Amino acid sequence: MFEGKVIAITGAGSGIGRALALDLATRGAVVALADKDEAGLAETRRLLGNRAASITPLDVTDTPALKAWIDGAVAEWGRLDGIINNAGLSVVAPFADCPAEDFDRVMAVNFTGVVEGCRAALPHVRAAAAKDGVGWIVNISSVFGMMGYPTQSAYNASKYAVRGLTEAMAMELALTDPNVAVIRVHPGGIKTNVAKNSKRIALLPGQDPNADFAAEFEKNAPTTPEQAAATIIRGMERRQHRVLIGPDARFIDWIVRLFPVSYFRIIGNFLGRKR
Repeated sequence: MFEGKVIAITGAGSGIGRALALDLATRGAVVALADKDEAGLAETRRLLGNRAASITPLDVTDTPALKAWIDGAVAEWGRLDGIINNAGLSVVAPFADCPAEDFDRVMAVNFTGVVEGCRAALPHVRAAAAKDGVGWIVNISSVFGMMGYPTQSAYNASKYAVRGLTEAMAMELALTDPNVAVIRVHPGGIKTNVAKNSKRIALLPGQDPNADFAAEFEKNAPTTPEQAAATIIRGMERRQHRVLIGPDARFIDWIVRLFPVSYFRIIGNFLGRKR
């Protein structure tokens, strides 16, 4: 299915983005990769060996540069069959303690970067799908796009926004461009750098300021980036509109569906026991 297809991936310098690039390339896809982390991006390119790929250092909040990256990939490879909007970051702070510039940065990377990635890629993906019968818009949300979580108001807001955008696009394109699969992805805990690189601003009363949250997250994350990538690609093959990654994502989906009003009390009780 992916032989000769050109797939653009943001956040390809590590984690899920790198794993997607490597997996798709082994299936014959051409991958156009972008990341703000130039060293990580170069390492992904090294791991790809002689497989067809291009790399572009990119901050997804730079909209003209993002559009230039997409247009450049089309110019280089002759087409664009899909985009995976994967770049993301987080800050740790209750809403009342989160500076506006930090909140806005999370929204700019996690949501506006996805919006502009879709905007730049969609005309090309539509054209490819009309010609060959398949195209993909894949947006990475989170389990935090399914439930609220304390100290994650900015991340929650951005990932719920990605979810809403992707659901609306899926409905629209099902009517106008049914060959374009629009997929929202909800990863649970993945062993990536997101937690390690999160900016910790403030905590809630009772939380240990000396705790190594990144190490704790790494220990408890049940899914590897490679497993996450394989699940996403399977969703692309099946043209699923929603992809859940990991047992924790499936559990949270179940809890939120069964207890849409009171799930926060269940989670609060769990957090209380963990402290």
